[in-house]
Amino acid sequence: MRILLTGRTGQVGHELECSLRGSGDIIAMDRSQMDLSDLAQVRDVVRSVKPDLIINPAAYTAVDKAESEPELAMRINGEAPGVMAEEAKKIGAAMIHYSTDYVFDGSKDTPYLETDRTCPINVYGKTKLAGEQAVQAAGIPHLILRTSWVYGMHGKNFLLTMLRLAQERDELRIVADQHGSPTWCRTIAEGTAAIVAQINDAQDGRDWLRQHSGIYNLTSQGQTTWYGFTKAILEHANIDKKPRLTPISTQEYPLPATRPAYSVMSGEKFINNFLNLPTWEDALVSCLQNKTFSDNV
Repeated sequence: MRILLTGRTGQVGHELECSLRGSGDIIAMDRSQMDLSDLAQVRDVVRSVKPDLIINPAAYTAVDKAESEPELAMRINGEAPGVMAEEAKKIGAAMIHYSTDYVFDGSKDTPYLETDRTCPINVYGKTKLAGEQAVQAAGIPHLILRTSWVYGMHGKNFLLTMLRLAQERDELRIVADQHGSPTWCRTIAEGTAAIVAQINDAQDGRDWLRQHSGIYNLTSQGQTTWYGFTKAILEHANIDKKPRLTPISTQEYPLPATRPAYSVMSGEKFINNFLNLPTWEDALVSCLQNKTFSDNV
């Protein structure tokens, strides 16, 4: 199978390129080769590569900056996936696309299901929902994998920020009233690779994909807060002097983009169809195991 992978230098794309080795002919693109803000280039790349499957982790992920750049965020997160899907339809290709817990408003207090009503409360969430809808509208075999609070030892993310700040500060004041499921980017990559393996093993991979088409929540199991996540990071990371950790409210740490107070998503559908998912605590320990922050600076 010929696979076009976008965003190879991003934290999910980086892990995907590793996890997908041996899964087919992988053509991995970075922004210099496939800039999602350039829709004409997106069309040209898909037409020239002629993939059987497009895997698209590339996205505009600067949640707060999106509030001041809504058009750019929409082009990358909303329009570009639609262009990929339209081109995929012309050549008989399928698509795996990634979305976010921020398509929900956070008004629930039990884990969100794939069928729950979407109602994003920030620009980033609105643009990611637009991308979901564009892929669905193309009518191709597709999987939309919603994930949340993504972190890893590569790129920019909450984990690496906390590890850096822990070296610099005596106290960390962390929001304790937003609930979610921290998800290691390798969990996302390995979950995707398991899906691709099932496609390859199927008698008719395209038919298998069509039968399984839809939205799935791909997140670590369990839930915590940013404060709880930070506490676990400090407990398991190799840090000589740990800073004091103080819980604060969202109101005490205002940001340009409103965050949902609760964005935990149920992984039951993904687990029942594909494979088991780790708890967020187990995944964090695996990520940090034998790692020191200095190794990744």
